[in-house]
This record gives sequence, structure tokens and C-alpha cells, in this order.
Amino acid sequence: MTMATLDDVQARESRHVLQTYRRQPITFVRGEGVRLYDADGREYLDLLSGIGVASLGHAHPGLARAIADQAQTLLHTSNLFFHPLQGRLAERLASLSGLPRAFFCNSGTEAVEACLKFARRYWYTRGEPRAEIIALEEGFHGRTFGSLSVTSDEHYRAPFAPLLSGVRFVPVNDPSALGAAVSHNTAAIIVEPVQGEGGVRPLTPAFAAAMTDACQATGALLIADEVQSGLGRTGYPFYFAALGLRPHLVSVGKALGGGVPVGAALISEEVAAKISFGDHGSTYGGNLLACRAALCFLDELVDGGLLAHVGRMGRYFEQRLKAIAGKHAIVKQVRGAGLMWGLELTCDAAPVVPAALERGVIVNRTAETVVRLLPPLVITEAEADEALGRLEATLGAVGANQGHAA
Repeated sequence: MTMATLDDVQARESRHVLQTYRRQPITFVRGEGVRLYDADGREYLDLLSGIGVASLGHAHPGLARAIADQAQTLLHTSNLFFHPLQGRLAERLASLSGLPRAFFCNSGTEAVEACLKFARRYWYTRGEPRAEIIALEEGFHGRTFGSLSVTSDEHYRAPFAPLLSGVRFVPVNDPSALGAAVSHNTAAIIVEPVQGEGGVRPLTPAFAAAMTDACQATGALLIADEVQSGLGRTGYPFYFAALGLRPHLVSVGKALGGGVPVGAALISEEVAAKISFGDHGSTYGGNLLACRAALCFLDELVDGGLLAHVGRMGRYFEQRLKAIAGKHAIVKQVRGAGLMWGLELTCDAAPVVPAALERGVIVNRTAETVVRLLPPLVITEAEADEALGRLEATLGAVGANQGHAA
């Protein structure tokens, strides 16, 4: 394949690609581990991993072999037939989550859609239809209509109104507000155990306890959206367990395929018993390629010791990031767990992204004032030192421009 220049790529996209993304002016052409290389051969340390997707890093040899082998064997047959991998993957996810059944789809937002549909179906089957969904302010669940309906940000919502009716938003980490909102009309509560787009905000134990109490009192189902925080990202298989939550439904995506699109809704037996043939479907969902990639990732996560590695690296990141915050007044707060971190700044974080790219490190901005870090789960201490050194230099430069003394 001929290597295109950045100008060629931008010109072609400007003519033919729908302009929904504001891209950085870089064309990546190759990766290795936590490193990416652009069309000019320049190296970058990736602290974003494609927004939490490249969980095993780039060009992981084991994942590459698994994908190549599966491509030479069989890619797709549809869900009209059995194949040998979907049940194996569902079994692995059940052992990690405690939820015995899985519905496979292609992305996180599709997994959320499935959870919302299954929650509605549960109450319909019981003969007492409930339509109300309780969601959190600052929550983000995706951009399809159902997922967007439980996403609070008006910037995302307003152009597409009216959305799904019966959704109520409550402030995050406000137990009394949650308790007042949930009733016997509530079909489900949907939460991210760690809010991602909302600025890397973990739910508090007190708020988690209030959710458990509300569900027990009213029968409302609990949906944990672990698309970003799940599958080892926080050092736990799922962060809901760290909070003592027992959800009825869990959405996963992002890290699961290591870059191959795959999502899943994980479902309790109580809810699964209320689902019937034909209630939902997906042409691509859980095909052989997606399942093979996901099984490779889970092998590394569980059997390959990656989960324990994330726990160790999470403690290392926390130590390094808090040291950086102590030296730079621009950093207001450090939040997160495992390898999911947010640096809340005293100003808009937008200038940090291009300034970091200039220094060869990839991060992104979310919730306006937060620098979000989602490095590949395989990152080492030496790579973290190098990347965080570049990030610290970036924060120093941006802070100086903002009038913050280091």
C-alpha cells in the first residue's frame, strides 16, 4: 500500500468523509506496544490507547497471530448457527463478572442499548411494565438513541431531541437525591462505576450503598456501564465489585477485543429468564473473529498476569501523578484507579492535547478541564516514566502560559 502524506489524507477525507470528528493533524501508520509512529516516522508514547481500546498495546504479537489464524479459518457465519467460540467467551465473561449470560454485539453503545431493552423486557414479561430510567448527571453511555437518552450532556442531546422519554437524571454521588428519585415506577438505574467522559469520577461507596438500597426497596434493576472502566482497566475485572455492587446487567466493549470491534451485555439469570427468542439480535455480534480476539485478550488479562500488572502499575501511576500535581499548581486534583486517570486542571485542558503531541505523548481532554489517561494495560514502569516525564513538561509549559507558577 502506498504511504499517503498527511495532506493527501486530509484532502481526501475533506471530500468524502462525513465531518463529525475534529482530528489532530497527525496520520498514524504503525504501532508497537505503547508506541505509535506517524507518516513522518515520528514516535509517540500512547497514554490513550484509542480511548481505552488498545488494551494489549499496538501490534501485540499474540493478538496478531490469533486474528490472522482466524481470518484464514472462518470469520463469520451469523447467529443462525452455532460456532465454537461464542460459548467459550460467554463462559469466561461469566466467571469474571458473576453474571451467567452474555449477549454479543459490536460496540459499547450497542451493549448499553441491549441492557436498556432487556430491562424494559424484564418488566413487560412480569406483567407490570415500567418505563422510567434513572441516570446520572455527567454520565456518558454512547450516541445511539437509547444510550444518548441516558447521557446527560445537552451538547450531545439537543440536536437530536426528542429522545427516549421517562429518563430522570440525578447528581452523581448524592445518595439522598438518588433515594428520592427511585420509585416503584423505575425500571432501572444506569451508572458508570467510574464516569469516563464525565471526568474520570469514581462513584463513592456511600452512593453505591444507596443504589443497592434503592434497588432492594423498589425492585429496580441496576445497569453497570463498564465499557470504559471494566475488563481490568481499574485493576479490577469490573469496578462494580470494588464498590460492592451486584448489577443485574453490565455493558462492556472497548478493551474486550484489543482493537477488534466487540461489545457485550452481561445478564443475570433473573433477567435472562424474562428474555425470549427474537427479542434482540445482531448480524455481526459475537462472530468468530471478534470472539477469537476477545478470548486472546482475556487469556492475557487473567492467565497472563495482566490484571495483577495493572494493579501494580495503577499504584505507580497514582504515586507519579500525585507527585506531578504537587509540583504544578495547574493540577487541581488527581482521580482514578488502575490505569484510568484524570487530572483536573484549574483551567481548560484543551491546550494540553496539542502541547503533549508536540512532546510525543498522546492524551485527551474530557469534561473541559480534565486530562484523561487510558494507557495500554501492558505499559511498564520505564515506559510510564518516559511518558509521564513528557506530560509533566507539557503541564509545566501550559501552566506557565496560563500564569500558574510551577
